[in-house]
Order: sequence, then C-alpha cells, then structure tokens
Amino acid sequence: MRKKAFLIAGLLVALLLAGVVSSFASGSPDGLDYAAREGCTFNADDEITGGTCMAQREGEHQLGDSPLADYAVAGVDNEFLATGLSGVAGVLITFAIGGGLFWLLRRREKASS
Repeated sequence: MRKKAFLIAGLLVALLLAGVVSSFASGSPDGLDYAAREGCTFNADDEITGGTCMAQREGEHQLGDSPLADYAVAGVDNEFLATGLSGVAGVLITFAIGGGLFWLLRRREKASS
C-alpha cells in the first residue's frame, strides 16, 4: 500500500511540475544552442547575418511536425496551456512506458520462479 501511495504522489508531483512549472522555463538558448551560435552575428529577428558557426548548417527536424514538437501541443493557441499539456502528456507517456516495462519484468520474474 505504501508503494502505491508513493507512486501516486510521485506521479502527481511530476504532473504538477510538468503542467505548471514548465511554462516558466527560460526561453533563452541552452548551452547547446549557445555553442552552435557562437561565432555568428544575428539581427533582431534572430536570423544569421554574418560570421561562421554550426547554426548555419542546421535544418528542419524530422519530427518538427509531430503533435508535441517545440514543447507544445499542436493546435492549442494558448502558449501556457499548450506547454503545460505537452508536459503532462510527456509525463503520462513516460510513466506508462516505464510502468509497463516494470510490470512485464515483474511478471517475467514470477513466471520463472
């Protein structure tokens, strides 16, 4: 019973963080983006105007049209809601895959005993 309560509490905390707190994440480039942009100059629209950097060779991501691309749910106009829903979906998908794998492994152990 304690394990179940612990898992439910953990899931609720993860859902809360993903659904609410994720919307307050920094919009500034992370370390990888910063390193890729180093050596180039950019205009006000964030377009490369000069220099040489890795960012000049970047292209569209193969999954750029997926429903959860760019940390938001496609088709939701409210940015706060789209980001929160994307985080919640990510937590639920991760929890389902992880829980399913643990369930399969546990079931396999019982069968071999």
